[in-house]
Amino acid sequence: MTSTTSPSPGLRDFYENPAVPVASGDGRTLRQARLLADALDGPGQVILDIGCGDGSAAATAAPFLAGHRMIGVDWSQDALRRARPLMGHVVRGELEHGGLPLADGCADAVLFSEILEHLVDPDQALDELRRVLRPGGHLMLSTPNLAAWYNRALLLAGVQPVFSEVSLRGIHGRPGSEVVGHLRLYTARALRSFLTASGFTDVTIKGAPFHGVPRPLRLLDRAACAVPGASSILLAHARRR
Repeated sequence: MTSTTSPSPGLRDFYENPAVPVASGDGRTLRQARLLADALDGPGQVILDIGCGDGSAAATAAPFLAGHRMIGVDWSQDALRRARPLMGHVVRGELEHGGLPLADGCADAVLFSEILEHLVDPDQALDELRRVLRPGGHLMLSTPNLAAWYNRALLLAGVQPVFSEVSLRGIHGRPGSEVVGHLRLYTARALRSFLTASGFTDVTIKGAPFHGVPRPLRLLDRAACAVPGASSILLAHARRR
Protein backbone atom coordinates (compact mmCIF):
# COMPACT_ATOMS: atom_id res chain seq x y z
CA MET A 1 0.00 0.00 0.00
CA THR A 2 1.15 3.51 -0.66
CA SER A 3 0.63 6.64 1.36
CA THR A 4 -2.49 8.69 0.66
CA THR A 5 -0.73 11.80 1.90
CA SER A 6 1.04 13.53 -0.98
CA PRO A 7 4.70 13.59 0.12
CA SER A 8 7.55 15.88 -0.74
CA PRO A 9 9.14 15.34 -4.19
CA GLY A 10 11.80 13.02 -2.76
CA LEU A 11 9.28 10.92 -0.86
CA ARG A 12 6.88 10.95 -3.82
CA ASP A 13 9.54 9.39 -6.05
CA PHE A 14 10.31 6.87 -3.31
CA TYR A 15 6.70 5.73 -2.86
CA GLU A 16 6.01 5.67 -6.60
CA ASN A 17 8.73 3.04 -7.02
CA PRO A 18 6.90 -0.33 -7.38
CA ALA A 19 9.94 -2.10 -5.90
CA VAL A 20 9.50 -0.42 -2.51
CA PRO A 21 7.98 -2.99 -0.09
CA VAL A 22 5.28 -1.35 2.02
CA ALA A 23 3.19 -4.26 3.29
CA SER A 24 3.78 -6.70 6.14
CA GLY A 25 2.51 -9.82 4.35
CA ASP A 26 -0.55 -12.01 3.93
CA GLY A 27 -0.60 -12.99 7.61
CA ARG A 28 -1.50 -9.45 8.59
CA THR A 29 -3.96 -9.04 5.70
CA LEU A 30 -5.88 -12.21 6.52
CA ARG A 31 -6.10 -11.51 10.25
CA GLN A 32 -7.31 -7.98 9.58
CA ALA A 33 -9.92 -9.17 7.07
CA ARG A 34 -11.31 -11.72 9.54
CA LEU A 35 -11.55 -9.11 12.27
CA LEU A 36 -13.38 -6.70 9.98
CA ALA A 37 -15.76 -9.39 8.70
CA ASP A 38 -16.70 -10.27 12.28
CA ALA A 39 -17.22 -6.60 13.19
CA LEU A 40 -19.46 -5.57 10.28
CA ASP A 41 -23.17 -5.34 11.03
CA GLY A 42 -24.46 -7.12 7.91
CA PRO A 43 -24.03 -7.49 4.14
CA GLY A 44 -23.79 -4.57 1.75
CA GLN A 45 -21.43 -2.43 3.82
CA VAL A 46 -19.22 0.17 2.11
CA ILE A 47 -15.53 -0.39 2.89
CA LEU A 48 -12.85 2.12 1.90
CA ASP A 49 -9.37 0.66 1.49
CA ILE A 50 -7.42 3.90 1.93
CA GLY A 51 -3.88 3.51 0.66
CA CYS A 52 -4.91 0.46 -1.39
CA GLY A 53 -1.70 0.40 -3.45
CA ASP A 54 -1.85 -2.17 -6.23
CA GLY A 55 -4.93 -3.89 -4.77
CA SER A 56 -3.15 -7.13 -3.91
CA ALA A 57 -4.04 -6.94 -0.21
CA ALA A 58 -7.70 -6.29 -1.05
CA ALA A 59 -7.68 -9.31 -3.35
CA THR A 60 -6.28 -11.47 -0.52
CA ALA A 61 -8.97 -10.18 1.86
CA ALA A 62 -11.84 -10.46 -0.66
CA PRO A 63 -13.05 -13.99 0.30
CA PHE A 64 -13.73 -12.78 3.85
CA LEU A 65 -15.48 -9.60 2.74
CA ALA A 66 -17.75 -11.01 0.04
CA GLY A 67 -21.11 -9.25 -0.10
CA HIS A 68 -19.63 -5.88 0.80
CA ARG A 69 -18.59 -3.05 -1.51
CA MET A 70 -14.85 -2.38 -1.42
CA ILE A 71 -13.51 0.90 -2.84
CA GLY A 72 -9.79 1.48 -3.23
CA VAL A 73 -8.32 4.94 -2.58
CA ASP A 74 -4.77 6.04 -3.34
CA TRP A 75 -2.95 9.17 -4.56
CA SER A 76 -0.73 7.20 -6.96
CA GLN A 77 -2.14 6.93 -10.48
CA ASP A 78 0.17 3.99 -11.18
CA ALA A 79 -1.06 2.14 -8.09
CA LEU A 80 -4.70 2.72 -9.06
CA ARG A 81 -4.05 1.51 -12.60
CA ARG A 82 -2.80 -1.79 -11.18
CA ALA A 83 -5.51 -1.98 -8.50
CA ARG A 84 -8.50 -1.42 -10.83
CA PRO A 85 -8.57 -4.97 -12.31
CA LEU A 86 -8.45 -6.45 -8.79
CA MET A 87 -10.85 -4.09 -7.02
CA GLY A 88 -13.15 -2.69 -9.69
CA HIS A 89 -13.93 0.54 -7.83
CA VAL A 90 -11.00 2.92 -7.25
CA VAL A 91 -10.76 6.64 -6.45
CA ARG A 92 -7.78 8.95 -6.57
CA GLY A 93 -7.50 10.97 -3.40
CA GLU A 94 -5.17 12.42 -0.79
CA LEU A 95 -5.58 12.90 2.93
CA GLU A 96 -4.06 16.38 2.67
CA HIS A 97 -4.62 19.30 0.27
CA GLY A 98 -8.41 19.47 0.63
CA GLY A 99 -8.95 15.91 1.78
CA LEU A 100 -10.49 12.87 0.14
CA PRO A 101 -13.07 13.42 -2.64
CA LEU A 102 -15.69 11.60 -0.58
CA ALA A 103 -18.77 12.72 1.32
CA ASP A 104 -18.98 12.96 5.10
CA GLY A 105 -20.08 9.68 6.67
CA CYS A 106 -20.07 7.78 3.37
CA ALA A 107 -18.32 4.65 4.65
CA ASP A 108 -19.29 1.90 7.07
CA ALA A 109 -15.66 0.87 7.49
CA VAL A 110 -12.17 2.04 6.62
CA LEU A 111 -9.13 -0.16 6.10
CA PHE A 112 -5.93 1.77 6.78
CA SER A 113 -3.13 -0.74 6.49
CA GLU A 114 0.60 -0.01 6.79
CA ILE A 115 0.06 3.71 6.11
CA LEU A 116 0.24 5.47 9.48
CA GLU A 117 3.97 4.87 9.86
CA HIS A 118 4.65 6.68 6.55
CA LEU A 119 2.82 9.92 7.34
CA VAL A 120 4.23 13.33 8.13
CA ASP A 121 0.91 14.45 9.67
CA PRO A 122 -0.96 11.46 11.15
CA ASP A 123 -3.30 13.76 13.13
CA GLN A 124 -4.76 15.27 9.96
CA ALA A 125 -5.03 11.81 8.42
CA LEU A 126 -7.12 10.44 11.29
CA ASP A 127 -9.32 13.54 11.21
CA GLU A 128 -10.07 12.77 7.56
CA LEU A 129 -10.71 9.08 8.21
CA ARG A 130 -13.13 10.04 10.97
CA ARG A 131 -14.91 12.46 8.61
CA VAL A 132 -15.64 9.84 5.94
CA LEU A 133 -16.82 7.24 8.46
CA ARG A 134 -20.44 7.20 9.57
CA PRO A 135 -21.05 7.47 13.34
CA GLY A 136 -20.29 4.07 14.78
CA GLY A 137 -18.33 3.09 11.66
CA HIS A 138 -15.34 0.81 11.93
CA LEU A 139 -11.67 1.72 11.54
CA MET A 140 -9.30 -1.21 10.95
CA LEU A 141 -5.74 0.04 11.15
CA SER A 142 -2.44 -1.82 11.08
CA THR A 143 1.08 -0.58 11.73
CA PRO A 144 4.45 -2.06 12.78
CA ASN A 145 5.09 -2.36 16.51
CA LEU A 146 8.03 -0.41 17.90
CA ALA A 147 7.94 -2.70 20.95
CA ALA A 148 7.92 -5.99 18.99
CA TRP A 149 9.57 -8.80 20.95
CA TYR A 150 12.78 -8.71 18.93
CA ASN A 151 13.00 -4.91 19.02
CA ARG A 152 13.11 -5.04 22.81
CA ALA A 153 16.14 -7.31 22.64
CA LEU A 154 17.80 -5.24 19.91
CA LEU A 155 17.47 -2.02 21.90
CA LEU A 156 19.01 -3.68 24.96
CA ALA A 157 21.95 -4.61 22.73
CA GLY A 158 22.21 -1.06 21.41
CA VAL A 159 20.94 -1.99 17.93
CA GLN A 160 18.50 0.16 15.90
CA PRO A 161 15.01 -1.44 16.03
CA VAL A 162 13.52 -3.24 13.04
CA PHE A 163 10.98 -1.03 11.15
CA SER A 164 12.81 2.17 12.15
CA GLU A 165 14.57 4.20 9.45
CA VAL A 166 17.29 6.83 9.56
CA SER A 167 17.66 7.26 5.78
CA LEU A 168 15.77 6.70 2.52
CA ARG A 169 19.02 5.71 0.81
CA GLY A 170 20.14 2.75 2.84
CA ILE A 171 19.95 0.64 6.00
CA HIS A 172 22.02 1.88 8.92
CA GLY A 173 22.43 0.15 12.26
CA ARG A 174 19.51 -2.28 12.10
CA PRO A 175 18.80 -5.75 10.69
CA GLY A 176 17.28 -6.03 7.22
CA SER A 177 18.12 -4.98 3.69
CA GLU A 178 15.07 -3.00 2.49
CA VAL A 179 14.37 0.70 2.96
CA VAL A 180 10.62 1.17 3.42
CA GLY A 181 10.22 4.84 4.33
CA HIS A 182 8.90 4.68 7.88
CA LEU A 183 8.61 8.09 9.55
CA ARG A 184 6.75 7.14 12.76
CA LEU A 185 6.45 4.05 14.94
CA TYR A 186 3.95 3.18 17.68
CA THR A 187 3.67 0.91 20.68
CA ALA A 188 0.30 -0.64 21.49
CA ARG A 189 -0.20 1.84 24.34
CA ALA A 190 0.66 4.85 22.18
CA LEU A 191 -1.58 3.70 19.33
CA ARG A 192 -4.56 3.17 21.62
CA SER A 193 -4.10 6.60 23.19
CA PHE A 194 -3.67 8.27 19.80
CA LEU A 195 -6.85 6.74 18.36
CA THR A 196 -8.87 7.67 21.43
CA ALA A 197 -7.64 11.27 21.31
CA SER A 198 -8.54 11.40 17.59
CA GLY A 199 -12.23 10.76 18.18
CA PHE A 200 -12.44 6.97 18.14
CA THR A 201 -13.79 4.68 20.82
CA ASP A 202 -13.93 0.96 21.71
CA VAL A 203 -10.29 0.63 20.68
CA THR A 204 -8.95 -2.93 20.71
CA ILE A 205 -5.43 -3.98 19.73
CA LYS A 206 -4.49 -7.43 18.43
CA GLY A 207 -1.25 -8.80 17.01
CA ALA A 208 -0.17 -10.14 13.62
CA PRO A 209 3.05 -11.72 12.34
CA PHE A 210 5.62 -10.13 10.04
CA HIS A 211 6.71 -11.96 6.90
CA GLY A 212 10.24 -10.52 7.17
CA VAL A 213 11.07 -12.43 10.35
CA PRO A 214 13.76 -15.10 9.61
CA ARG A 215 12.24 -18.53 9.00
CA PRO A 216 13.66 -20.18 12.16
CA LEU A 217 11.93 -17.51 14.29
CA ARG A 218 8.52 -17.48 12.59
CA LEU A 219 6.85 -19.89 15.03
CA LEU A 220 7.96 -17.62 17.87
CA ASP A 221 6.70 -14.58 15.97
CA ARG A 222 3.28 -16.16 15.51
CA ALA A 223 3.18 -17.13 19.19
CA ALA A 224 3.94 -13.51 20.14
CA CYS A 225 0.66 -12.45 18.48
CA ALA A 226 -1.09 -13.69 21.62
CA VAL A 227 0.48 -10.73 23.44
CA PRO A 228 -0.33 -7.78 21.15
CA GLY A 229 2.08 -5.43 22.90
CA ALA A 230 4.95 -7.71 21.88
CA SER A 231 3.72 -8.74 18.42
CA SER A 232 5.38 -7.67 15.18
CA ILE A 233 2.33 -5.88 13.77
CA LEU A 234 -0.39 -4.02 15.66
CA LEU A 235 -3.98 -4.50 14.43
CA ALA A 236 -6.27 -1.82 15.83
CA HIS A 237 -10.07 -1.91 15.60
CA ALA A 238 -11.92 1.23 16.69
CA ARG A 239 -15.29 2.87 16.08
CA ARG A 240 -16.06 6.44 15.25
CA ARG A 241 -17.74 8.32 18.07
